[in-house]
Amino acid sequence: MNKNVLLLGRKSIIVEDVIRDLDMPHIQFFTGTNLDDVQRIIARHNIHHVIMGAGIDIEVRLQITKTIFAHSDTTTVHMKDYASGAEGMMDFVDKILTVLIPI
Repeated sequence: MNKNVLLLGRKSIIVEDVIRDLDMPHIQFFTGTNLDDVQRIIARHNIHHVIMGAGIDIEVRLQITKTIFAHSDTTTVHMKDYASGAEGMMDFVDKILTVLIPI
C-alpha cells in the first residue's frame, strides 16, 4: 500500500530536490511551504506522515502541527532541527521514511 507523505519546507525547490533524489516509488509525495498549502492538501488527501524543514518560522510550524492534529489522529508530524541547515534535509527525510515506511 502506498503511503502519502507531505513534505514541507521554506523553499519549494529544496523539497522538490529531496523528492527527486529519493528512490521511494512506493510513496506519494505532496509538497508545501505554508499553512494554506497544508490545509488544501489535507482537505483532499489522506496524509500519513508530515515532515517539516526548520526554515519555516516556528510559529507557522506550530500552527501547521495544530492543523494536522486537529484534522487527523493518525498522521505523524516530524520536524527537522535548525542546526543541520537545508543541506541536512535530504538525510533527515531519508532516515525518517526508511524507518516509517520500509520497503
